[in-house]
Amino acid sequence: MRASFLGCPVDFLTMAETVELARGAMRSRQRLQHVALNVAKFVNMRSDPVLAADVANSDVVGIDGMGILWGARALGLPATSRVAGVDLLAELLAVCAHEGFKPYFLGATPVVLQQAVQVARGRYPSLAFAGWHDGYFKPEQENDVVRDIQSSAADCLFIGMPTPRKERFLAAHRDDLGVPFIMGVGGAFDVLAGIVRRAPVQMQRLGLEWLYRIYQEPGRMWWRYATTNTLFAGVLAQALIKQALRYRLGAPGVVPPGPSRIGG
Repeated sequence: MRASFLGCPVDFLTMAETVELARGAMRSRQRLQHVALNVAKFVNMRSDPVLAADVANSDVVGIDGMGILWGARALGLPATSRVAGVDLLAELLAVCAHEGFKPYFLGATPVVLQQAVQVARGRYPSLAFAGWHDGYFKPEQENDVVRDIQSSAADCLFIGMPTPRKERFLAAHRDDLGVPFIMGVGGAFDVLAGIVRRAPVQMQRLGLEWLYRIYQEPGRMWWRYATTNTLFAGVLAQALIKQALRYRLGAPGVVPPGPSRIGG
């Protein structure tokens, strides 16, 4: 089911449903682009038209962050669970290993990327990669990267490049890559490689992964989270106040579903 959350399209899907959509795309070789929506992305897309267009044009917009999940519930939307991008990556790599699909990794530094590939192969011995390329290529090398992806016959493409570079890359080449399932994975390659540790499960459940990231990288992460979390809280509070006022005036606010791109 797709709905509008504060003006942003969101699909309320479980992990199993998301995995099945990806599997179906790889089997049919019909393109399906997945976006994992968290608080930082939601805030940034409000001032970044390239990012906003990437989200709006994606086939699946999954709930990645607990803040989005809680916000949707607070507004009365039927959000039941999150589908964290790093967990979805792990699930899909297992599917690839079991069913013979071949992934392509694009992003991260050469060292991190190589380590992520090695860890994935160790974790899933039958996994065969279509290819991989780090994210530090120059503009004049971009067409070579695109040709490498095209010739790889990859079934799925996982992109670990920062915003808005990833969005600009996809806007320019998405229709030419020839890959059925495309997904941005943020910093998941760093997690897979063991460079960045995920928060303990209890902190994940409490929505405190951002606090754990600040603990690991205070110099780089504290301002990002302080800014995006504060802005998100303000936007959500404003929406809740408007909803409460409509209810008191006898016209309870109902968020109409947006146009579905996945048949939900």
